[in-house]
Amino acid sequence: MTTTTTTTPVAVANPVVVVGNNGYATTAYAAPLMSTTVVTQAPPALQPEVVLAQPTPRHVWLPGYWTWRNERYEWMAGHWELPPTASTAWIAPRWEQQGSAYKFTEGYWN
Repeated sequence: MTTTTTTTPVAVANPVVVVGNNGYATTAYAAPLMSTTVVTQAPPALQPEVVLAQPTPRHVWLPGYWTWRNERYEWMAGHWELPPTASTAWIAPRWEQQGSAYKFTEGYWN
């Protein structure tokens, strides 16, 4: 099967850089840059994950997902993260079928 990848940079406000340690993470802020990936191979089924104990009541669990790297799917494990502010919600990354292709949209805080 032939796989086509298209990546288009998209600017996003308030990005999150994750610094992980033992299954949870803290947040920091940096310059935004997101991309859109389109491939012709369907993503694999989501993997089951063990959700570790919540580090603090403010931490939010971000489930794992498949991303496209180095011409193949790679699993990004779920982790705990602190939201940028108390009023922000996590918009999960997602794959959407578009005809015979699959478009990936990165997750972000909104």
